[in-house]
Amino acid sequence: METTSKTIITIETTINAPVEKVWNTWTNTDAITKWNSASPDWHTPKAEHDLRPGGTFNYRMEAKDGSFGFDFEGVFNIVKPNEYLEYTLGDDRKVKIFFTSKGDETHVVESFEAEDMNPVEMQREGWQAILNNLKNYIEMQNNLVELHFEININAPTLKVFDTMLNREQYSVWTAPFCPTSYFDGSWEKGSKILFIGTDEKGEKGGMVAHIAENIPGKFISIKYDGLLKGDEEVTEGPEVESWAGAYENYTFTEENGGTLLSVDVTGTKEYQDFFTTAWPQALNKLKEICEL
Repeated sequence: METTSKTIITIETTINAPVEKVWNTWTNTDAITKWNSASPDWHTPKAEHDLRPGGTFNYRMEAKDGSFGFDFEGVFNIVKPNEYLEYTLGDDRKVKIFFTSKGDETHVVESFEAEDMNPVEMQREGWQAILNNLKNYIEMQNNLVELHFEININAPTLKVFDTMLNREQYSVWTAPFCPTSYFDGSWEKGSKILFIGTDEKGEKGGMVAHIAENIPGKFISIKYDGLLKGDEEVTEGPEVESWAGAYENYTFTEENGGTLLSVDVTGTKEYQDFFTTAWPQALNKLKEICEL
């Protein structure tokens, strides 16, 4: 019987992050939608999987202009967290991925059986580009820092909550971040909201976000989606990816008739000193307004 052997293509990279973080980013379906593309004009709008031997996966890959798309799907064969992942694609091609810890770095080696429709070098370049995107995404996440601030305010939690979100008062207490600060949009859960200011030249800029959660008087969570440049909303590209997943969480806790307001935020390292100065100033201004 005549047999033919499939061409094996191997790609690799070293990522400046511990193996646990690399594994989690590789296998988290939300994260997959952020890095799983071979070029800027493609993306993965949806990723689903059952991460266990025999479990299936389906990552929808599409051109951003909607001109073409396909389901990258298959079955997991072997799942060894932080070490090894093996799966079989829908056309019976095997893929093997090795994760090797090197202290604060991780070496990733990926081998896959080539298909017959496209040149081997084109396949190698495409898969390597996706692996490079993973590396870039993780290493840009390393630029984020977690910051915590809190303040006691002698006012009921609902008053603090309502004052913080009031359109006029918002511009007052956020002035330490930007003297012309204001917002446009809704604080309702799921709503888009723009945080806007103008610079010394009068040019408008700010952040594009949505409200991930809103529990009146108790908790509010803001997730950032992009940048505002003039009237243009920029939600993709290196400027956005460097702080992908950034958030602001506000927790309102009743204490003896007053409020302990806790703020947890993610920010980039280059703005850490600015935030460390501006947040206490802003919270003190909010305290002053609420206690009038």
